[in-house]
Amino acid sequence: MPDRFGAATRSRIMSRIRSKGNRSTEQRLRMLLVREGIRGWTVAAESLPGKPDFAFTAARLLTFVDGCFWHGCPMCYRRPQSNQGYWIAKVDRNKARDRRLGRQLRSEGWSVLRIWEHELKNTKAVAARIRAMLARRARAR
Repeated sequence: MPDRFGAATRSRIMSRIRSKGNRSTEQRLRMLLVREGIRGWTVAAESLPGKPDFAFTAARLLTFVDGCFWHGCPMCYRRPQSNQGYWIAKVDRNKARDRRLGRQLRSEGWSVLRIWEHELKNTKAVAARIRAMLARRARAR
């Protein structure tokens, strides 16, 4: 399907997408955490490598919400039809960075939980995963 915008317009649109405060991902998880009564987290721990979206510091659990497009979700990712060389390299770099960052954080004693954007549609399952990770971390202490 061809892009309905020209290259300059698409570039301007894409440049306005921000890495935090994105309503479709981080804010949805934040609302879920509040609604489910899951406590003990801070938002956007910028002092930590990779700037996790949520940090449960007492449990040493970091949570990242990965956009299906930007991080190459195996279920949802569809390669753009234009400028494929750029986008393939971009998504591959993001995936490599995610793996490298996960290894680094785990070596520093953190647990890392990655949630795909599409998983936020099933809020009960996401809340259950977070609770299970928090319980596992509590037992490990």
